[in-house]
Amino acid sequence: MSVIPRIGIDAMGGDLGPSVVAAGTVLAFREMPGRFSVTLVGDEAEIRPALRRAGAAGMDIEVVHAAGQVDMGEKAAAAARRRGSTSIGVMTQLHKEGKVDAVFSAGNTGAVVATALLGLGRLESVSRPALAVFMPSPAGGTVVLDVGANAECKPSYLLQFAHMGAVYAQYLLGRDTPRVGLLSIGEEETKGNELVFEAGDLLRRAKHLNFIGNVEGRDVFNGSADVIVTDGFTGNVLLKTAESVAGLLVDVMRKEIKQDPLAVFGTLFMRGAMRRMRVTLDAEEHGAAPLLGVNGVCFIGHGSSGPRAFRSAIRTITSFVENRVNEHIREEIQSDHETAA
Repeated sequence: MSVIPRIGIDAMGGDLGPSVVAAGTVLAFREMPGRFSVTLVGDEAEIRPALRRAGAAGMDIEVVHAAGQVDMGEKAAAAARRRGSTSIGVMTQLHKEGKVDAVFSAGNTGAVVATALLGLGRLESVSRPALAVFMPSPAGGTVVLDVGANAECKPSYLLQFAHMGAVYAQYLLGRDTPRVGLLSIGEEETKGNELVFEAGDLLRRAKHLNFIGNVEGRDVFNGSADVIVTDGFTGNVLLKTAESVAGLLVDVMRKEIKQDPLAVFGTLFMRGAMRRMRVTLDAEEHGAAPLLGVNGVCFIGHGSSGPRAFRSAIRTITSFVENRVNEHIREEIQSDHETAA
């Protein structure tokens, strides 16, 4: 790794184009000067004007041209096959060659996952990578994985997800002994499907995990666990539902306040609390989800990411690299294998 991490960013990823990527990158440089550098990958003719408009003069930003881009609706396999010419593929190749220390895209999730697997491979002894997200809670938040990389899982995958999620929670969230829960339809060991039963047995026998047993959907947001593991299909449904509920909560509150003059007056005394609530619920404050288990540092963002989301993603990725999270994951997985043997 270089003295400061260089982050490769897919400038063509997402719904809003290079202008938003450039604006978010500039926000990050202003917030964290000297902690990172950036390589933007994509159509140079679009990127450079966007950087000028964003006020990026003098910032450590490199531009690498890539003629192709991946549409949001394109199949992952097709995108991976032509990765040599796409912004996602060129960005990943730069990481493989050691020219950047991490990569981030707010583009087609399936394409990013497939390209990362083909281009970077997996960490030693990792069976499947997992996409991890941060869910807010009164206790400071919970890491949930997998939320979309693997629609179908074996019990052993969930065990590895637990190890990787625990390392992430320890080094990024500061949880010394992360509490790990298994998402199910009830807390009792007798509830769940075959995957939950078998994964639960493995998790209970794991010596390096603080496994607290089964947890329910409500526990994602009440701080009962620091890490919650599930298969990618269930996790993705949970994530999309949570995003919708958070948006609904904000919309309903805004509507009700506007309809009541006294409520409008009352918000003058609640600005601080309202601002803190918005920060807690706003996905743009968390910015990116790591694809844990690949042989590199790969983060994925929401397609609708705005400048603040890119700023937050760069902040998180910088901390991930600085804390050498992948090295700790490799050590944790290897230790688990040696114990099992």
